[in-house]
Amino acid sequence: MTLSQKFERALVYASVVHAGQIRKATGIPYIAHLLGVASIAFEYGADEDEGIGALLHDAAEDAGGAARIDDIRVRFGEKVATIVEGCTDTLETPKPPWRERKEKYLAHLKETDASTRLVSAADKLFNVRSILRELRQCGDAVWARFSGGKKDRLWYYRALVTAFRQHGDHSDLIDELDRVVNEIEKFACA
Repeated sequence: MTLSQKFERALVYASVVHAGQIRKATGIPYIAHLLGVASIAFEYGADEDEGIGALLHDAAEDAGGAARIDDIRVRFGEKVATIVEGCTDTLETPKPPWRERKEKYLAHLKETDASTRLVSAADKLFNVRSILRELRQCGDAVWARFSGGKKDRLWYYRALVTAFRQHGDHSDLIDELDRVVNEIEKFACA
């Protein structure tokens, strides 16, 4: 697949929207996460719009709310906007409590389309790989930086695997997500 100028525009857009943001407690520019999620999505068969959705999946939640989704719809089309909206766990400010948001997101996954699930699963895989790497480097201190802490994070990632499996699509991606979650669970019990 050859990516078009639309993808290039989305990359610039993501860079501007997330300028100055960093990943929790790592100092890593946030754009690295977005590029990683897009890379995983492409590895598991994403088309260009799904790749763009991966680049922009946090744009509404982190920077602009519903107006951001409307802007994405105008700039990049309905499919991309649907993916971004589907990957967003809340547009409320201030955000509701962490557990409440995650329970709603898990219920919401039942209604999402395959493209949204692909990008969401790619996002979750990137996140659990990051957690696993940090667990290996820092041990249980990693959990202190997350809302919900260790117990709730483990619950959430296991529940995501179960929710994604209910659809029967993206099985290779979900298998990899499951494998990494299993490794995290082993670390957590050690």
